[in-house]
Amino acid sequence: MNGDVDEVLRAIAEPRRRAILRLVATEELPAGRIAEHFEVTRSAVSQHLQILKDAGLVLERRDGTKRIYRASEDALAQLREVVESLWRESMARARDSVEGHDGLRDEQVAG
Repeated sequence: MNGDVDEVLRAIAEPRRRAILRLVATEELPAGRIAEHFEVTRSAVSQHLQILKDAGLVLERRDGTKRIYRASEDALAQLREVVESLWRESMARARDSVEGHDGLRDEQVAG
């Protein structure tokens, strides 16, 4: 990810940007084809694409006058690592909490 984690999370917090990311996750698409999927102006789609680019989630290449976009596989892999890390930490805290409560209940029953 070229951007920091906060920038990436802010970028994908907006539903249209997540939808754009899904569109370009499996294939390269020109900006016009991406815009066809939304009921907003092409300018608005361009702004969303710029935010995704700035966060490092989307790569752009030129083909003549067209701009072609695709998701950055590296950035998506790094994002996945961040989310999985958060998930592992959350599950570990939940496990510790449950085990801690079970210990209290066992002590209360014994006492």
